[in-house]
Amino acid sequence: MARAIMIQGTGSNVGKSLIVAGLCRLFARRGCAVAPFKPQNMSNNAAVTIDGGEIGRAQALQARAALRDPVNDMNPVLLKPESESGAQIVVQGRRWRTASARDYLALKPRLLAAARESFTRLAATADLVIVEGAGSPAEINLRAGDIANMGFAEALGLPVVLVGDIDRGGVIAQIVGTHAVLSARDRGRIRGFIVNRFRGDPSLFADGMAAIETHTGWPTLGLLPWFEAAALLPGEDTMDAAPAGGGPVKIAVPQLRRMANFDDLDPLRAEPDVTLEIVPPGHPLPGDAALVLLPGSKSTRADLEHFRRQGWDIDLAAHLRRGGEVLGICGGYQMLGREIRDPEGVEGAPGVTEGLGLLDIVTEMTGAKTTRLVTGRALEGGFPVTGYEIHVGRTTGDGLARPWLEIAGRQEGAVSADGKVRGTYVHGLFAADDFRRAFLARLGAGRFAPAHEARMEAILDDWADHLATHLDIPALERLAATVDGKV
Repeated sequence: MARAIMIQGTGSNVGKSLIVAGLCRLFARRGCAVAPFKPQNMSNNAAVTIDGGEIGRAQALQARAALRDPVNDMNPVLLKPESESGAQIVVQGRRWRTASARDYLALKPRLLAAARESFTRLAATADLVIVEGAGSPAEINLRAGDIANMGFAEALGLPVVLVGDIDRGGVIAQIVGTHAVLSARDRGRIRGFIVNRFRGDPSLFADGMAAIETHTGWPTLGLLPWFEAAALLPGEDTMDAAPAGGGPVKIAVPQLRRMANFDDLDPLRAEPDVTLEIVPPGHPLPGDAALVLLPGSKSTRADLEHFRRQGWDIDLAAHLRRGGEVLGICGGYQMLGREIRDPEGVEGAPGVTEGLGLLDIVTEMTGAKTTRLVTGRALEGGFPVTGYEIHVGRTTGDGLARPWLEIAGRQEGAVSADGKVRGTYVHGLFAADDFRRAFLARLGAGRFAPAHEARMEAILDDWADHLATHLDIPALERLAATVDGKV
């Protein structure tokens, strides 16, 4: 049976996901069969697996770092928020049901069983499993029935490493405060800590590291300096969808409330001639944008209403009058049509929402969900593309007679008669270098980033080297070897 270790954090977005990815690449390069695992994730940024399901985007990146194909068992429980109080629950890659936060508490024992089952299958294929927690174990109000942090660690007998983020400030309080609120039993599972995202001279924080050790009794496993290129790796939280660049081609992205699969933007963020502007609610779409990109959405009808409340529909019409272009991906594609019909209430109350009317299509929401990896080509230029689809809804209409792509022999997407508006269900298109460069050249770009996939590999290798330099890797290996017989 594989050895295992769990990486938990003092909060969300402290760097757990990337640290797991870096460790996966480091051990994989040493010839170790390593696998990532996250029992419960909450994210609308999902990826399609080779077994036709979906897992968190971060686990797909970690699988890539581990030199493995992503599979459903790497993230057996995925929560995809649909409203302020409810989320779709994906279990072992498949949509299971939608539940409120209160109802979810009662479902946790069943989901823990699914998580253990997935862990067991995955561990049978690996020498080492690196498990990632979710949020923070300091959320002790959620400890009863927990499957994301200490509850899972206890059920499987996992040693835990705690990560704090010094860049957000108060890292001593983050780690010492976590120690203070945990039960003695949970506190004893933590075998060391890591301080992430340090800027400046590390020697200046030596007293801080010592203070954490004194107050917690946990040994330090390393102080990780800031790693600039990490921003180019796929993020998981909406806070990772950040603006970037200063090039002459501006791409504006309205920040939808349930924005999903925003890693579509990552290859654009790295382009030297692109300025990627994420437009927050209450702000107009910029008048100098070459392209307005409507991203995916977990709640398309609600996000379309949100779009209109910001006055972005008026801004979009003005953008088109100025000669700008529009691209909608997945939920954004559905918004561009004439109507979105939801007779069964898949996304909320049954009803019909008027679309933006920029493509001659109509989408009807259905209970069936499409999750698949795809390959094909762009009909304009014939450039090869790869990507994936994750969506509910079936789109029809005369606009489909002007498709944008050919995917596995079928026509896909739609282009307006004047060629200014495009839509597609395919995520990940911009990772294809020739396609991305031709698309941006039409918008006015003249300089282009290196090959996207090669850059991702280089960053993962550099990040693994960074961890090897600044973390006590032998100590981490020894900790993983101490997992008890429950695993």
